[in-house]
Amino acid sequence: MMTQWILLAEQTSEGGLFDLDATLPLMAIQFLLLATILNILFYKPLGKAIDDRASYVQGQIAQAKKQKEEALALAQRYEQELKEVRKQSQGIISTAQSEAQKIVSDQIQQAQQEVIAERQKASEEIEAERVEALSALEQEVTALSRQILEKVIGLEFAQ
Repeated sequence: MMTQWILLAEQTSEGGLFDLDATLPLMAIQFLLLATILNILFYKPLGKAIDDRASYVQGQIAQAKKQKEEALALAQRYEQELKEVRKQSQGIISTAQSEAQKIVSDQIQQAQQEVIAERQKASEEIEAERVEALSALEQEVTALSRQILEKVIGLEFAQ
């Protein structure tokens, strides 16, 4: 078939500016045949490789987005947990401070009570010693008074 076209092209060569002989359809057929062969041998595998690469890149992008969202969610969760832990630690610290303040105030109150008790005891001891001293002094005064009276009365009787 192809040879017939070539023979036909050779027989009808009139020559001219736009000579439309059998070479034009033959070149069109050769071009289409070449395009088909190139498509089968080169373009389809190359297109498949490009499509595979594009789908791989899209998959990697989707996976990266998913990992980013998971990381953000994890960071947010950790941030929330950190806030809760800080709040709990503040509560523990304030509780410890109030307990320490209570212990200090209890110890101060106990020390004040001990001081008051010691003061009361010292006051009672001083009062007891004062009463004893007054009693001893009163006995001495009484003894001295008798001696004075005996000397004064004894002098009066002697006169």
